[in-house]
Amino acid sequence: MVSKAAPELHFLPLGGSNEIGMNLNLFAYGDQWLMVDLGITFGDDTTPSLDIIMPDIRFIEGKRDKLLGLVLTHGHEDHIGAVPYLWSRLKCPVYATPFTASLVRRKLADANLLDKVELHEVPLSGDMEIGPFKIDLVRLTHSIPEPNGLAITTPAGVIYHTGDWKFDPEPVIGAPPDYARLSNLGDNGVLALIGDSTNVFVNGETASESNLYADLSAIFKEHTGRVAMTSFASNVARLETITRAALAADRHVGLVGRSMWRIEAAARENGYLSDLPPFVREDEIALLPARHTAIICTGSQGESRAALSRIADGSHQHVSLGPGDTVVFSSRKIPGNERTIQRLQNRLIAGGIDIITDDDRFVHVSGHPSRGDLTRMYGLVRPQVAIPVHGEQMHLIAHAALAKECQVPEAIVPNNGSLIRLYPGPAEIIDQVPSGYLALDGGRLKALNAESIRDRNKLLYNGSVSATVVLNAKGDLLADPTVALRGIDDGEAGVEASEDLIDLVIDTVETMSKSARQRDQSIRQQVEQAVRREIRQVYDKRPLVDIHLVRV
Repeated sequence: MVSKAAPELHFLPLGGSNEIGMNLNLFAYGDQWLMVDLGITFGDDTTPSLDIIMPDIRFIEGKRDKLLGLVLTHGHEDHIGAVPYLWSRLKCPVYATPFTASLVRRKLADANLLDKVELHEVPLSGDMEIGPFKIDLVRLTHSIPEPNGLAITTPAGVIYHTGDWKFDPEPVIGAPPDYARLSNLGDNGVLALIGDSTNVFVNGETASESNLYADLSAIFKEHTGRVAMTSFASNVARLETITRAALAADRHVGLVGRSMWRIEAAARENGYLSDLPPFVREDEIALLPARHTAIICTGSQGESRAALSRIADGSHQHVSLGPGDTVVFSSRKIPGNERTIQRLQNRLIAGGIDIITDDDRFVHVSGHPSRGDLTRMYGLVRPQVAIPVHGEQMHLIAHAALAKECQVPEAIVPNNGSLIRLYPGPAEIIDQVPSGYLALDGGRLKALNAESIRDRNKLLYNGSVSATVVLNAKGDLLADPTVALRGIDDGEAGVEASEDLIDLVIDTVETMSKSARQRDQSIRQQVEQAVRREIRQVYDKRPLVDIHLVRV
């Protein structure tokens, strides 16, 4: 009698591997699937006019009848931001701790989905059973309340998914990490650890949030003008640290930016910030004496519509800064945002405003594990397999090497779409499934490589050429073509370029065979190729080329 083969256990990242952000991780036991996190990233200079980008979910969307649930590790946008955009394609239950659930409810309400989504609120350090997956929440620390590692127990073994984390022995918000629980996991055996790679190149251990208080207090006391601090709105611990430091310097604290107020409301709703006085409203800040004013605002990454950018431009309705005032960037630069942040800082400096960053003072600590923290985690959990995620390729490779140094027997570096079999047999990548990116474009979701998005990028960076060719039925030119260039050259040079292209189009058509000139597609194709080749040789550009063919 042949015994039935045991179901296989798989791990599949569709976002967050080979990039920082857009986290989407899947686990499968047999044909039953569990999703962990569903995040976004924000557009940058390489994605003009696109603000929000998220993972392509076509693979799991095709299996949604087997998708048992979505577990959210914490409330950062790169872990929950895609829920209101993609849930309707998945329609599975969602699980989150109270603070994260508060943030998700607000997003679902904005998307008119609140009464449709089955949202389960899980207590801190709680557990849940979802099909063959028993999930225990393991308390960690991070730059947002209630970050959770997930101990996922399956019939084939235990997987520990770290989420975003660090070891902070003195967190400003919440309790310290549950070291005993992590050690207990290691004692009982862990098949695989799926882990955060963000700070793998940073030596030592990540500093505690509580260490910032002294320097922030000193800054508030040293300056006589208004002091504005910008940070990630979701960093409730930083919000508390800044506020206490400002109060100690006899400053009243105002919040500026909608996301700041949303996070503040969610925090107080769940018992955080409860012993702080109410914050000053935006329209009341101008009434405060400069020496007694502290501002906490959004916009640390240079976002054009965030509060700090509007303050720098002098376009904010209620808040203004000028000579004698100071802006403190209490945050890190997300890779890809460096130029945007620099432009914002230059605008502030041009307005006579002093700038302080973490290059100048101790004003920021990371929420992610440095090499020392990663080494300690591996010493506690002792997995058989390490799978780095949440990082670009260089982060993942370095993390895998560190795991091997920590005596982890196997380490696998995935890409988005890498289907990894964890059981039975040795862990290995067995397939590459469809993956990619979706972009929110004018309220609609499109593939990031959609033709309309590609064309818009061409127009932005390379301009356009349009040519109109008028022929009779035999393919003879009835008039000189017209050519228009946009975004390629100006003035007399542009006129000369157009005239040269007219001659080129005439030569191209007249050298074609009589039979080819009777086929519209042949004419369009050859004229387009000739125009593209000429523009590339003369201007080193690859414009959008549009050929209009008219037969009379």
